Amino acid sequence: MSQTKPSHSNQSQSASGPLGNPLVLGLSIAFIVIFIGLSAYDLDMVAVSIADGFAWTAATFGSYFQLLLLLTFIVAIGVAVSPAARAKVGNLDKPELSTFKWVSMILCTLLAGGGVFFAAGEPVYHFVVTPPAFDTEAGTAEAVASALAQSFMHWGFLAWAVLGSLAAVVLAHAHYVKGYPLQPRTLLIPVLGERVMMGWFGSVVDALCIIAIVAGTVGPIGFLATQVSFGLHELFGLPDSYATRLTVLIMLGLVYVTSAMTGIHRGIQILSRFNVFLALAIAAVIFLFGPTLFLVDAFTQGFGEYLSSFFAMATMTNQTAPDWWMQWWTVFFFAWFIGYGPLMAIFVARISRGRTIRQMILAVAVIAPVATTVWFTLMGGAGIYYQLTGAIDLTDALNNFRFDVATLTVAQALPGGTFMALAILLLTTIFVATTGDSMSYAISVVGSGHDHPSVLVRAFWGIAMALLAGILLRMGAGQVGALQQFIVITATPVSLVLLPTLWTGPQAAIAMAREQGLMSQPSAKNRETTSAE
Repeated sequence: MSQTKPSHSNQSQSASGPLGNPLVLGLSIAFIVIFIGLSAYDLDMVAVSIADGFAWTAATFGSYFQLLLLLTFIVAIGVAVSPAARAKVGNLDKPELSTFKWVSMILCTLLAGGGVFFAAGEPVYHFVVTPPAFDTEAGTAEAVASALAQSFMHWGFLAWAVLGSLAAVVLAHAHYVKGYPLQPRTLLIPVLGERVMMGWFGSVVDALCIIAIVAGTVGPIGFLATQVSFGLHELFGLPDSYATRLTVLIMLGLVYVTSAMTGIHRGIQILSRFNVFLALAIAAVIFLFGPTLFLVDAFTQGFGEYLSSFFAMATMTNQTAPDWWMQWWTVFFFAWFIGYGPLMAIFVARISRGRTIRQMILAVAVIAPVATTVWFTLMGGAGIYYQLTGAIDLTDALNNFRFDVATLTVAQALPGGTFMALAILLLTTIFVATTGDSMSYAISVVGSGHDHPSVLVRAFWGIAMALLAGILLRMGAGQVGALQQFIVITATPVSLVLLPTLWTGPQAAIAMAREQGLMSQPSAKNRETTSAE
């Protein structure tokens, strides 16, 4: 394939100054300062206001979020099986990254946002509290399949597809062929035009997406500090205090800031590879020395139930399920993924040069979700087994949404006990670090307007998120939760950035295929007809 150059370059139009676009930076930092300032002034006011906005957004836009994810997955699979999917990303004949490194980075970056944190507790929760899409008796053997199926719905095909399929295709074509920057605003250029999106409105769009990603990333960072502090207290008797959490935050920050500063081909890649090897080792121990036959049966039945009840779960609404359940489960998770969508698509487009569109979509929307369901089966399925046999009882902890307790309790019940608990705490820590480094990098790309942001910019955003988590933890863990709820509110404008990819994604794939000679160009008559319309 020839190394074609972009037809024109617009990157300089959206970035200026040492830290990038000043309007994007100013709006993003202003949100962080205002949130901290209002929290310091009146914690309850901020928490109540966000909770009210969260509830209203979930009730008003919940069904829309669900449909957006469902349609994104369906259209993405359609693109993946089409002839246009043979087109390669980034004008390269060979991939920049090996398949293992590439898949590792995708898995660690996207799953780490919360999948590891919820993997042990969520299936057990759905086991002791029957999801509304099913009528099985809670806490019985018959409830195992539905509990896993509901967890697979939240972390499966739909979640992954919105994170890096159609939007990544649009960005890849716009950036590598047309020369537009890897920024959320670029997703709207086919709809609103270059003139609008390369001006102040585009900067507002970028800032909104950065705010959403900061809210979504600071949550896991803060909750990880809480979880590790709790784990160290339970395992070694260390004080479960703010000092311990702050120490964890500092160490975590050092890891992911260093990783982000060294870039995709060094720190981010190395951290992801190490985490995949550690996850595979833990998975092997659980599978070989844990309740093996139960886990095999649970995965088979759970995945089968997931597929057979797919549309029933995907289209569940407040009319058929309790408001609180939809608000805190399906809508919360789907809105969270939407908030991550634009910047995750930027990251996927950046690391997928040399891959075909088919490889990119299938890796993100099929292979990664299947890997996630396996991980949820190993951790959550083991938790269900121990809950079913009476070895543990997580009912009270999960009814109070204490997922940190659930993870540690299940880990200690696994073969290896304390050793396994430490390994899972380390795994969770590095998973969150991979989210921190990749999001620091992606935010820096957005702010800078090009894919090689300065080391100082990457460090700035990594440190900013760690500081925000530390300040909010000092105010109380509830403020970290409040900030994480805020991503549901920001999901509404961010969803409008992703919505056009339902049709611009296929258009971009076809355009890439034609430019690379893989599909015939439209005839002059067809072009005239299209222009007339």
